[in-house]
Amino acid sequence: MDIRITPKKLSGSVTVPPSKSVAHRMIIAASLSRGSSKITNLSPSVDILATIDCMRALGAKIDFEYGVALIEGIKSPPKTALLDCCESGSTLRFLIPVACALGTTAEFIGRGKLPQRPITPFLEEFPAHGITFDFGKAKSGESLPCSVSGKLTAGSFEIDGGISSQFITGLLFALPLLNGDSEIVLKSHLESKPYVDITLGVLRDFGCEVAETPRGYSVRGGQTFKPFSAAVEGDYSQSAFFYTANSLGSRLEINGLNADSLQGDKKITEICENFNRTGAPFEIDCSDIPDLVPILTVLACFGNGKSRLTNVARLRIKECDRLAAMEDCLNRIGGKVKASEDSIEIEGIETLKGGEVDSYNDHRIAMSMAIAATRCEQPLMIRGAECVSKSFPNFFKVYKSLGGEIVEL
Repeated sequence: MDIRITPKKLSGSVTVPPSKSVAHRMIIAASLSRGSSKITNLSPSVDILATIDCMRALGAKIDFEYGVALIEGIKSPPKTALLDCCESGSTLRFLIPVACALGTTAEFIGRGKLPQRPITPFLEEFPAHGITFDFGKAKSGESLPCSVSGKLTAGSFEIDGGISSQFITGLLFALPLLNGDSEIVLKSHLESKPYVDITLGVLRDFGCEVAETPRGYSVRGGQTFKPFSAAVEGDYSQSAFFYTANSLGSRLEINGLNADSLQGDKKITEICENFNRTGAPFEIDCSDIPDLVPILTVLACFGNGKSRLTNVARLRIKECDRLAAMEDCLNRIGGKVKASEDSIEIEGIETLKGGEVDSYNDHRIAMSMAIAATRCEQPLMIRGAECVSKSFPNFFKVYKSLGGEIVEL
């Protein structure tokens, strides 16, 4: 789907969609529980549907409609399972350890850029803990399709914390299920730690205990996940598009957020407040807030000078190379953006020209450029805009409801 947006400021009231990060974790924890849980305020995004389908394949009973999931926890894991992760890195990296802990021989498949995203920490550690990997069907240099077999054993897991916090989260869901205590030893600084904090919060809600240690995390084995029912809180990473729109001149009332949230992307409120007061350029270490980088790049285009976003190298292995994508998209329409290996620099300008850009099949690129369109001089065409279905299926419907002028081409 290609769309054309006519530049116009947005106005009105918007309720932020539920947090994808929290939803993944609650679905998995409920599926591992002994009993029934009810999770409300769920969005049927492609990533969340992938996790639901994978947990069904692992033996959970899940009825999902109208934003409500009734989940009966796994009673007897299947001997074999096919787990289609679609394009969701969270689904893949969370569920490899879970399937291994359950003793299910599982084949993981995916599409888009997911087969190219690394699972190296598991490959390095799991063979010593009873797990065999088979990449017989995968293309050279890709990690999917991948089959895992064996049953994960407890012990010490040394993990590089600089690739993705998703590996830590996957282990934190799996280790309480094992016979024996385990520890996660971080071999490097843990990037995106707030996402692990979200995991620890969900584990507590579902009755599991994890202790932080000077080296990482200590997990007691033989624990039982307990049923828990709750609503998924609003997503600060999605709210960032609307907060940024306000900073660029729109007038939106943003609702549905938890002020006490553990989400690291809550930092968007502070960033935009500072920008609104001064318009000053900014330098931000994005190691804990990687999902904010695309929209922060848009915001920085309108600062009074040069802004810089650092510790962003991991964005080159997301749904696309997000640094190269934002550099290309914004420069095509008059921006002054330069990406390097681990940073991105943005020179402030008065306005963007408009024109045509590609979404790179990346939901955050498409939504960021839709917000950039509010400050363009001419209409902006976004190719492949349907990719927003990965996390925010009705984004453009909401955009229109706020006064945005969109034509599907």
